[in-house]
Amino acid sequence: MLPMQGILQPTREEVLNLPRLSISTHPVIAHKLTTLRDKQTPPPEFYRLVKEIGSLLAYEATASLAFETTTIDTPLQTMTGYRLAGGIGVTPILRAGLGLAEGFREVIPDAQIWHLGLRRDERTLQALEYYNQLPYQVDLQVCYTVDPMLATGGSAIDTINILKRRGIPRLSYVGIIAAPYGLLRLSQAHPDIDIYIAALDDRLNDLGYIVPGLGDAGDRQFGTY
Repeated sequence: MLPMQGILQPTREEVLNLPRLSISTHPVIAHKLTTLRDKQTPPPEFYRLVKEIGSLLAYEATASLAFETTTIDTPLQTMTGYRLAGGIGVTPILRAGLGLAEGFREVIPDAQIWHLGLRRDERTLQALEYYNQLPYQVDLQVCYTVDPMLATGGSAIDTINILKRRGIPRLSYVGIIAAPYGLLRLSQAHPDIDIYIAALDDRLNDLGYIVPGLGDAGDRQFGTY
């Protein structure tokens, strides 16, 4: 029996109004996402597009960050400016999340990049941790979990479980494409996080892949078909 065969899935309409969910309406993201989905797009261009979409999503996801005032001297006079109040962390779920993390670094060059490796058991669709390189000391105002595809939600849920144990005051998830099933599971498991995605697709197929989706985001980024 296939892993998603016979499992009831919510419709797009049933999850569109989930609390703390933001689905981008930016026309540039929609334009780039169309090329990203195209099966003719080669890996170098695919990776570049993931990175560029990551930068655009980073602008949206960081719009509500806390900041504090600071006094500086311009070439003409002293003035009050603003700086981010606390560090920013980005945790890409390896390996597909690496391109998105690079996009975040284009926007916030001094963001801390934490690495956490989770792979999906293709038989059970459960997330299995195989690599954990998180810092011992945490001094962040927010940490973003980034992964291109939110399918069943297992990897995202497990990653945020791990990050919550580190005592980070605020956590968010950022992805490119989500299925209603995974989106609902993530929102129910972690109702206290913000979720930012570029697109909400129709469903998961019996194998657990997002439809229409774009295939395997890791393989398409790194050419390992």
